[in-house]
Amino acid sequence: MLLTTLFSLPTTMALDVDDEGRMLVLYDGTGTRQVNEVAPDGSWRALTDLGDTCRGARFVPGSSRVVIEHDTGGDERGQLSVLDLEEPGLPTLTPLVHDSEYIHHLVDARAGRMLYTTNRRNGVDFDLVARDLATGRETVLYDEGGWVMGVNPSPDDKWVVLAKASTPANSMQLLLVETSSRTITELTPKDAHNDQGAVAWLPDSSAFLVSTNADRDRMALRRYDVVDASWSDVLVDDARDLAGWPSPDGEHLLVAVLEDGEVAVALHRLEDGSLVAPLDLPAGGVAALSMATPDPIWSSDGSFAAITYNSPVTPPTVYRFVPSGELTAVRPVEVPVELNHPESLRVPSFDGEHVPVFVFRPTSADLGSTVVHVHGGPEGAALRMWSPIISALAGEGHTVIVPNVRGSAGYGKRWYTLDDRQLRLDSVKDLAAINAWLPTIGGDPKRAALWGGSYGGYMVLAGVAFQPDLWAAGVDIVGIASLVTFLENTSDYRRTMREREYGYLATEREFLESASPLSRVDDIRAPLFVIHGANDPRVPLSEAEQITEALTKRGVPCQLLVYPDEGHGLAKLKNRLDAYPQAFSFLREHLG
Repeated sequence: MLLTTLFSLPTTMALDVDDEGRMLVLYDGTGTRQVNEVAPDGSWRALTDLGDTCRGARFVPGSSRVVIEHDTGGDERGQLSVLDLEEPGLPTLTPLVHDSEYIHHLVDARAGRMLYTTNRRNGVDFDLVARDLATGRETVLYDEGGWVMGVNPSPDDKWVVLAKASTPANSMQLLLVETSSRTITELTPKDAHNDQGAVAWLPDSSAFLVSTNADRDRMALRRYDVVDASWSDVLVDDARDLAGWPSPDGEHLLVAVLEDGEVAVALHRLEDGSLVAPLDLPAGGVAALSMATPDPIWSSDGSFAAITYNSPVTPPTVYRFVPSGELTAVRPVEVPVELNHPESLRVPSFDGEHVPVFVFRPTSADLGSTVVHVHGGPEGAALRMWSPIISALAGEGHTVIVPNVRGSAGYGKRWYTLDDRQLRLDSVKDLAAINAWLPTIGGDPKRAALWGGSYGGYMVLAGVAFQPDLWAAGVDIVGIASLVTFLENTSDYRRTMREREYGYLATEREFLESASPLSRVDDIRAPLFVIHGANDPRVPLSEAEQITEALTKRGVPCQLLVYPDEGHGLAKLKNRLDAYPQAFSFLREHLG
């Protein structure tokens, strides 16, 4: 089966590079993502063999140690352990910071110490902690509250930039912390409608670069100088999103440009931002600017960078890039089947807006059916990246529509604010517009299904609930059935951030109920296939259970698969190969 073939192809993702040119990568050839070491000569060594997924790793400079972040059963409560590379064979993983009730997220490792964030103080707010690896002594660098989602220490360790979730939806506040005094400087207002992306310090710690849409629609590359506390533009493009990573030798700047779901990377001069040359990565893919794709990682001397690239026809693969122009895959993967890149089209919606969509044409006999695959978020984005599910659906003979409905990132601040709070159901109306548009590409609106995970799962349920005449079936993966019960039962640390996007329980409960698929469950007629992880810390299992129970009572076909060792989605290959073939059979049955 094509789905099994594609899911079984291994992927690699870059995590770190040390002074000797060794790399740490995540590799899932064993069925879960594990940490591997890649030597400068290209040889590989497995460093972990856990039953669960590893989430990150860092070399400890000046030593043979590596710090590993891992969780249990997809609960996302990261625990920190350490191993010694000098130990032969598979190194022993020794607990370093463990408390299974709380999250510990590895930020960075420096000579003799590491930085991590944790919500152990109250289960909600995230503190920044420095730990001495020799003595175990810990120093709290920041504990002023909020969800700290990004941390970037300066090369000289005098400063740390924090990116913290702020008041408006899809907005981040930047803070500058002076580490010796713990003095905090607000670099952006907490109530400003700004998104902040990748932060990267200059080698001399005098300034940092950040991708930000402060005071503009698109993400520009800006510079903050610490001494004179001033901002300046480095690179601006009014039509595309930008991010950049300077090399530690002060010579070069890797610049990523996002346009219509595709990310191109080029080498620039750090001194003046001028273009040196584009990187010769395959066209039509993603190499940065994505939660699913790590940022480029420079070696300490600037001699090379580790770049993770993937595309609709290429699994995530780590490339070693040398500024002279050489680009080498550390472990290339040959895809044994012919896959297609999508077409990029626009769909007119109810109010004159146009929804960007990627259209994957069938790669086998065309069944005349359509699957609309909706991304999560809601402020996420569908990018031109590796998706065994989408490629396998096209291989089954379905036309696959992958939309960036209003509220999606990657198309400017204006576009991603069009679904905030009271505008929530406008994004669902975009699904109806796509259904009505299907005949223009040869699709049958009556043989169209919805597929989505997380917020995409909410969109599936909302589509079949608010548009019951339009959809023949739905596949809901870790989706939200009720915005009210979701906000009541999600993890405490997530609630505040999610309320700013969906609406506040205390003041907007009536609207939240009206926008919930569960409130319209009597209207649902389309059969549903539901997948959920028992340990999901984001969307509780109760969301899947209540929609399944309600539909079953009404005689609507609804099958629920629950995986006891998974969280927000399916991370383990064995579970994917159990669940998704069943979902494909469900679509074959109900799309005829």
